[in-house]
Amino acid sequence: MARTGAVLVGIGVTVVVAGGCGSTPGGGPEATGAHSSTAVETTAPATSSRAGSVDASTTRRATRDGSPSPTVVYRPPHIDHVEWTDTAVGPSLSVFPTTSGRHTDDPAGMATAWQEVLALEPGADTPGMQAQFDCHWRFARIVDPEKASWNLEPGRPVVTEQEMISARCNPGFAEEY
Repeated sequence: MARTGAVLVGIGVTVVVAGGCGSTPGGGPEATGAHSSTAVETTAPATSSRAGSVDASTTRRATRDGSPSPTVVYRPPHIDHVEWTDTAVGPSLSVFPTTSGRHTDDPAGMATAWQEVLALEPGADTPGMQAQFDCHWRFARIVDPEKASWNLEPGRPVVTEQEMISARCNPGFAEEY
């Protein structure tokens, strides 16, 4: 039996699968050697809680055999919101990345995301906080991409990049949560 019109939806992208395997109604020539083809179209984009923001879109890219293959392009905003919390070691700024922030491979993404943090919380503009953010951007996204927030503490010491990496982005004392 032919499978037509299957639709997969996620992250603001719809993938429409046309064709399928088996026979078509009426047993025409497609009944033997059936194949499937995939068409990708961008639907209403996914948004974060920030009104009007787009997380991802899809472009078409051909595979080796010339058939279209979806490529997800993650666009700003990369930061959904930030929130100050009090911890046993002092204040902590929780930075909540969007899906785009978790998955973009845009070389300018880290700088763009840091500017978004500063737009949301200008008080975060310190060398130590930016170094912690940069470390989370480079490494936490790989190690734990679904971590709810990246926590930046102004009370942490400013250290070298190697010390920051060795401390798993938390120099001076262990991560609170």
